[in-house]
Amino acid sequence: MKVLVWVEEGTWPACVDAARDLSDDITLLHVVDEATVAAMSGPVGLLGRSGGGGDPEFLLAEAERTLIDEAVARLGREVPREVRRGRPEREVVAACADVDLLVLARNGDRSRLGPRSLAHHTRFVVDHAPCQVLLVWPEATPGLGTIPPPPHHDRTR
Repeated sequence: MKVLVWVEEGTWPACVDAARDLSDDITLLHVVDEATVAAMSGPVGLLGRSGGGGDPEFLLAEAERTLIDEAVARLGREVPREVRRGRPEREVVAACADVDLLVLARNGDRSRLGPRSLAHHTRFVVDHAPCQVLLVWPEATPGLGTIPPPPHHDRTR
């Protein structure tokens, strides 16, 4: 089974842990948002805060390499790595074209159960991925008591 693990800042350890024993055919994927690349390049650079800190493209690539290296170390074995630039939701869905399972994490409001636990790009990936999806909580799962009450108009039933 081909497994793709979306390595996203802040949530990737749970994805790597969830995928570790699923398959020997794992690929780690990281996507840099094209908006981040645009903000770091050009005459303004890093939203006007660059200058003297080094080449932004180099720093971005170095941060990406470090993140993927940490994910490989946590996985405990060498695996293929894929890095992409573009709209994260589109790039992740495209990367799923020939895999059996995508592992990704909730990255929205993680304090309670509900649809807001998925950020907009993660929601897009869950809805459009052309493969099975394993969606994990990056921390302990919130309790059932965190589910919001039914809508007011629905309480009369």
